Amino acid sequence: MTEDQETAARAAAFLAGQEITTIGCRKCGTEVSGINGRYSCGGCGWVNHWSEGHTELPPAPGED
Repeated sequence: MTEDQETAARAAAFLAGQEITTIGCRKCGTEVSGINGRYSCGGCGWVNHWSEGHTELPPAPGED
């Protein structure tokens, strides 16, 4: 497998675990979409806390 193929396979595996989700903004009611339950409203600036997402976040670089 070439390096490009390996990169593509890793990207495909990552994307397979992503889900686009939609809710009403808790502040202004605008419909907002996010990835795996993490949202940010472009209308009023509201964001939900990272811990409310549906999946665990990967560790930050150097925090393995």
